[in-house]
Amino acid sequence: MTSSGWTRWWRPSAVSAAAAAFFVVSFAPAPVVARQATVATAAQATSSLPDKLSDKEFWKIVSEFSEENGYFQSDNLVGNERPLQNVVPALREMKRGGVYLGVAPDQNFTYIAALEPKMAFIVDIRRGNLMAHLMYKAIFEMSGDRAEFLSLLFSRKRPKEVSAKSTPAELFAAFRAAEADESIFNDNLKRITERLTRTHGFELSEADFSGNGGLNYVYGMFFRYGPDLTYASSGSGGRGGRNNMPSYADLQQATDMDGRNHAYLSDEEHFGVLKTLQERNLLVPVVGDFAGPKAIRSVGKYLKAANATVTAFYLSNVEQYLTQNQVWQSFCNNFASLPLNEKSTFIYSQNGGGGGGGGGLNSFYRPMLADVKAYNCVGGDPK
Repeated sequence: MTSSGWTRWWRPSAVSAAAAAFFVVSFAPAPVVARQATVATAAQATSSLPDKLSDKEFWKIVSEFSEENGYFQSDNLVGNERPLQNVVPALREMKRGGVYLGVAPDQNFTYIAALEPKMAFIVDIRRGNLMAHLMYKAIFEMSGDRAEFLSLLFSRKRPKEVSAKSTPAELFAAFRAAEADESIFNDNLKRITERLTRTHGFELSEADFSGNGGLNYVYGMFFRYGPDLTYASSGSGGRGGRNNMPSYADLQQATDMDGRNHAYLSDEEHFGVLKTLQERNLLVPVVGDFAGPKAIRSVGKYLKAANATVTAFYLSNVEQYLTQNQVWQSFCNNFASLPLNEKSTFIYSQNGGGGGGGGGLNSFYRPMLADVKAYNCVGGDPK
């Protein structure tokens, strides 16, 4: 990781390259502005985050924290960041039991498995992303192991040759060879729907099931493309072009720069971290614009009341769009509303920096409080 990995490509010179390089080497805290002093102090208190949320508590958070459904150019059912695991070794050095925030689909799960947070929030502008995460929630809960998870996800019979000891390569080779079964798909879709609406009692609308972004569509894409589903599969009329994008299977078989696989399906232990969070209703998807008035600030208010601290916030390359739309400062004010300390970390993606991959995106990390100081971010309550 070079010092450039700690700065946004459009970052002004307010944070020097020398300071960034020092942080890379030592992970030393950046100076904290006065208005954030209470944040660091509060982080010393014992967290009162719940060990489990009831279904009603979970849905109350989803409903009350969410903003109106927004637009993004892609359905974004699978990530397109091949080097996403390059930052995982650094994440594994961070304290367990904090709070994770993220955006977009299941690449969050690999980071969550590495960090083992007490609670996680996924904030995304599209309600379709919320439905994708509820689909995953149901499938995690209904699955005893990785093979059963993939069988449910792709609507294919579980191959006899796979076991808890199977490598990701063995798992995906077996599931690629298995045929997608429409009757299994229909049965599974019914089971997922009933689990969400009857077992959990989530108040989903008809629109949450129909149309692009609805559960039927999202789950249908995994049935249609199986392990070869990519970020581009749902684009251009759903023709399934890869455009050099990694597939779901590719991302689960990827590694860090030392050749180690940390993906959430790399082994049963990583899978178990996610399954436990899902079963306890502690991985909460929320609909919200990063620059919006409510979602991130609501998460911040909730976490402050629980004396909890954000360990990491995965941004993907959303800052690129926030900057283009001239609303990055609004996002800055929003994340300043979160309870942070000197080790709270952004995980982000941008073009360049080596590594290659679909979309040319590479993964980096940087301290959150450095941005709060450099850009005079001022937090506040949700509006």
